[in-house]
Amino acid sequence: MVRKAVIPAAGFGTRFLPITKSQPKEMIPIVDTPTIQYVVEEAVSSGITDILMIIGKGKRAIEEHFDRSFELENMLTEKKKLKELEEIRNITRIADIHFIWQKEMNGLGDAIRYARFHVENEPFAVLLGDTVISGKGKPITRQLIDVYDKYKKSVVALEEVDISEVSRYGIISGERLDKNLVKATDFVEKPKQEVTPSRLAIASRYIFTPQIFDYLEKTKRGINNEIQLTDAMRAMVKEHEMYGLCFDGKRYDIGNKLDFLKTNIEFGLKNKEIGKELKEYLIKLVRNIT
Repeated sequence: MVRKAVIPAAGFGTRFLPITKSQPKEMIPIVDTPTIQYVVEEAVSSGITDILMIIGKGKRAIEEHFDRSFELENMLTEKKKLKELEEIRNITRIADIHFIWQKEMNGLGDAIRYARFHVENEPFAVLLGDTVISGKGKPITRQLIDVYDKYKKSVVALEEVDISEVSRYGIISGERLDKNLVKATDFVEKPKQEVTPSRLAIASRYIFTPQIFDYLEKTKRGINNEIQLTDAMRAMVKEHEMYGLCFDGKRYDIGNKLDFLKTNIEFGLKNKEIGKELKEYLIKLVRNIT
């Protein structure tokens, strides 16, 4: 049974400078909600309520977002803004959230190592804090948990990407068991187009058995002089079965400026408060583009 989740959120967010100089990239909003709140909500809607966030320098705003603000609550109460009051209280009650600091920025693999004693000897989910995935029917993490429940093995989310993009991702090699499920034989971090084993990219969501920590401890620094999670997975799959699931849904890469703008437009169009007016504005704007 998967009861715990780990959300790494310690990176500098250099692709979003200058805003990330003082603002965590995970707190950059999609319409009016921080990216990381969507990630936490996905974990909770998948049945997980025990969450450990790995944060670093300059990430205090994440802690404050999920903590209570009595001054704000009192102000909203006095002004009888009861809807807004309930919204911010729900944020603080959404899950049992813990925080631990990554002392140095040594990569995703190193960040996950910090979760070992919190996870103890249980399977756990990993959700990257700067990526939102909208699942069809079930949340993506829930889809992965269902695969884990069947095989009792680690499983990662997969997304087919264009050949020109494989060098940006960890890529899986394996045997197709059905349309959506792959039994992994290897993982490669950021391969070149001419040697990539497939176009199936690891898509920011994982379920791991606790054995992953043993391999992270032995993993040496790789690309960018960092401890790469994909390298640990590559060693692990040689001795333990692992799977990949081509999930049913859509991934929004908030770390990319263009995709971030596209995401805000898509979520804005779905927003009950502003969706209609935004649609009308976009129609007028497109008509005037030359």
